Amino acid sequence: MPAVPDSRPQVENPLALDQQVCFALAIASRNVIALYRPLLEPLGLTHPRYLVMLALWEGEPLRVTELSKLLDLDPGTLSPLLKRLEAAGYLRRERDPRDERALAVVLTERGRALRTDAEAIPPAIVERLGMPLEELLDLHARLTAVIAATR
Repeated sequence: MPAVPDSRPQVENPLALDQQVCFALAIASRNVIALYRPLLEPLGLTHPRYLVMLALWEGEPLRVTELSKLLDLDPGTLSPLLKRLEAAGYLRRERDPRDERALAVVLTERGRALRTDAEAIPPAIVERLGMPLEELLDLHARLTAVIAATR
């Protein structure tokens, strides 16, 4: 039986920097996060703190363990973010009424009010990227598939 030719795309130099998915993702991530910086600074947020706030605006209260899982952050990384957001008056950590052994994170009135200002961020990012929304939604779906494939 004759050998079936390999129909997968071939790369001339598989070690070329510009052919590495990890390199493209790293540069894209760094550059996109940099676009957020001037929009988040007036709100007193860094990008990681913004992600915490997004999760809480979507559904608070959240146990620290739930928040850690949602953001894919280990508790040692999440804890300083929560401390800084608490010091800024955006949230409180308190005992979960459903389970006194667990800590829950709840927004303060100031943290809830910040959401109104933050609503301007996503459209500003879309505008700064200068890409059609459909392309960005497709990119998001593809990156979500990459994340799933790495787990």
